[in-house]
Amino acid sequence: MKRLLATLALIAALPQAALAQTPPQPPEVAARAYILLDLSANQPLAAREADTTVEPASLTKLMTAYLVFQALRDKKLALDQELTVSERAWRTGMTDASRMYIQVGNKVKVEDLIKGMIVQSGNDATVLLAEAVGGSVENFVAMMNRQARAFGLKVTQFKNPEGLPAPGHVSTVRELGILATRLLQDFPGDVRYYSIKEFTFNKITQQNRNLLLWRDPSVDGLKTGYTDAAGYCLIATAKRDLPNGQRRLLSVVVGANSKEARAVESQKLLNWGYSGWDSVKVYDARQVVTNAELWKGDSNTVKLGTTVPVVVAVPRGEGAQVKAQLVRTDPLIAPLQQGQQVGTLKVLSGERVVTEVPVTVLESVGQAGMFGRAWDQLRLWLR
Repeated sequence: MKRLLATLALIAALPQAALAQTPPQPPEVAARAYILLDLSANQPLAAREADTTVEPASLTKLMTAYLVFQALRDKKLALDQELTVSERAWRTGMTDASRMYIQVGNKVKVEDLIKGMIVQSGNDATVLLAEAVGGSVENFVAMMNRQARAFGLKVTQFKNPEGLPAPGHVSTVRELGILATRLLQDFPGDVRYYSIKEFTFNKITQQNRNLLLWRDPSVDGLKTGYTDAAGYCLIATAKRDLPNGQRRLLSVVVGANSKEARAVESQKLLNWGYSGWDSVKVYDARQVVTNAELWKGDSNTVKLGTTVPVVVAVPRGEGAQVKAQLVRTDPLIAPLQQGQQVGTLKVLSGERVVTEVPVTVLESVGQAGMFGRAWDQLRLWLR
């Protein structure tokens, strides 16, 4: 089969010999490990010790929240449903300063427990939600680990739903970034809980420990964590409206030496990501990339494109060097089904491949009649 390389100029591409700029150097970050992700472009921008094993502390609660939101979506739980506080949930809250102050035997609404888990980082609220979703804490932890495997996480292992220290309760900043990304993508409407600055329950008001919610209006989450071994941790996400479109970044910082430091270092990464990088939209989802020649079909061409928007992050000022190459296997022969992958779109900045995205059939195309198929077969033999 012949390989057809079709180069599509997207934005005033420079001559082929031109080289992309060197990516900007990330700032110095005073933390054990970190990663900065551009979620709009689905690209990592900077990282250090991204695959080193770390304790996730209360960042664990992102997986707990994922499974709770999943249960709500599947109608296995309801926001106005009342749960009776178990002794185990209450005792877990008593073992650490992070608690919602629920009392054994009292009934608490699920939505209040979600706020207690997210805003106040309440270990007691977290355990009670885990019991409701999993039937028991042990079953819920098994669900957490199955979901981690489904996400493709290789290092992450959960031993509890709240993040208190336990042997083998580990992750990496890269895998925590994947978890946070999936939470934002799969449950975008529930991000609202992570931007709540304070929550009052049982006449006790507690503030969200994410200091960036007060300092940067574009920050709308996501979760803090702390243990002696993990240090001070923060997963922060910001969404900013820029001239070239809305853009969301996410940073994971683990092992800072104070609450203030984790906020400062996270802000430093987010600001660098916005100021040092440009976001370039190459194609919208389902936009026609090309009308490709089709053989033996009831149409002479087939529309090809991508199922998702194609957006890339490139160093500031490098947007004019962005170009795309559509690589597909020819000849394309009918029938072709909508969604069938027939090639790859490579997006380059200068000579550097930034990302590769599957190219699929946008509209199904059936076969031609017997005469049309025979005629095209003859033409193929003569090529």
